[in-house]
Amino acid sequence: MRVQIIPDGGQASPVWAGRAPSGPAASSLGWRPYVELGASSPGALRLPDARATATGMYGPRGVCLHDGGVIVADTGNHRVLIFRSVPDSPEAPADVILGQPDATSEAPNAGGRPEIGMRMPTGVLVTTDGRLVVADAWNHRLLVWDGVPDSPRPADLILGQASPDAIDENRGGEPDATTFYWPFGIAEIAGRFFVTDTGNRRVLIWRAGLPASAQVPADVVLGQPDAVSRDENRGTGTGPDTFRWPHAVARFGDGIFVADAGNHRLLGWRAIPEQDRPADVVVGQPDMVTADDFPYRPQSATSMRFPYAVTNVGAGIAVADTANNRVLLWESPPTGPDAGADGVLGQVTFSGNGENRWEAVTSDTLCWPYGIACDGSRLAIADSGNNRVVIWAQP
Repeated sequence: MRVQIIPDGGQASPVWAGRAPSGPAASSLGWRPYVELGASSPGALRLPDARATATGMYGPRGVCLHDGGVIVADTGNHRVLIFRSVPDSPEAPADVILGQPDATSEAPNAGGRPEIGMRMPTGVLVTTDGRLVVADAWNHRLLVWDGVPDSPRPADLILGQASPDAIDENRGGEPDATTFYWPFGIAEIAGRFFVTDTGNRRVLIWRAGLPASAQVPADVVLGQPDAVSRDENRGTGTGPDTFRWPHAVARFGDGIFVADAGNHRLLGWRAIPEQDRPADVVVGQPDMVTADDFPYRPQSATSMRFPYAVTNVGAGIAVADTANNRVLLWESPPTGPDAGADGVLGQVTFSGNGENRWEAVTSDTLCWPYGIACDGSRLAIADSGNNRVVIWAQP
């Protein structure tokens, strides 16, 4: 693991090898990287070694900041790493590893033991009452611990499956309001519990919070006409009430934003839906029925390509604009397609979209950022393609 502390007053400088980016420089709104967790690059754009260790990561897709520490969904190594505090030494290992029998194992489901293992975990969350929830996406379930574990142990509760060794999508049958197919994202907002049930192209909402058992159905199925349908965009095309790959949920005033990654947009509801209904706001597309993707073209402050995560940052939001290799920042929530981002991380201009800016891996570049989290003073980015988590701060 590399942990890089940028000295006080220092600023990570973009590396352009003599080639200036097109367009005016964009603001980072004062955010700058100060800690890198995971693996260092061996040089230029070469990927680092991804072998499992107590410090290394392989394609992390989720991160949570909690009680001064960091919890990482180390997705490619099929495990969760718990750091009780932010490490300040390159030799500092994770305090707890969940999902594997030891620090060097990396097989899915702990080599055939789904009762203790994981397969492609993504979302991680600590609820307001202190429970750790992990979206064990490719096992189509959520794992719940009654608190953040001090040592490795199996989950106290499993949602989405009937037993600890069951791993089939939708429990091996048709979907209902208790089953999952690739549950990538989880959130807790205004006392409600949300799951972005990505493979079923819907968002599930429990009004009373995290359900107490796998038999408790969601109160709201958002994005489908009923609990048994799972067609992409409802089978009718992109619209204000459809999803292709819903991936994350964040607060939007009294309502919610959903990162609809496959349609390259955010959908916003001004009040938390009490039933399936169309969104009130779209961001990232010119209207509610467009789902255009413009690969390898200059981007803008209003465009997105596969936005896999959204989180609240103060009064505003941050969006992991994954395929554009950047994080977009709004100081107040965007309220329509013309509301451009106020700042950007990972790129120098709003038109840039290259992996590590096509030049070199540095502390302020990004390659396929998937998960983001903010605790007010810190912004953590799961920089998946660089096999690391980078924590940013404002002076």
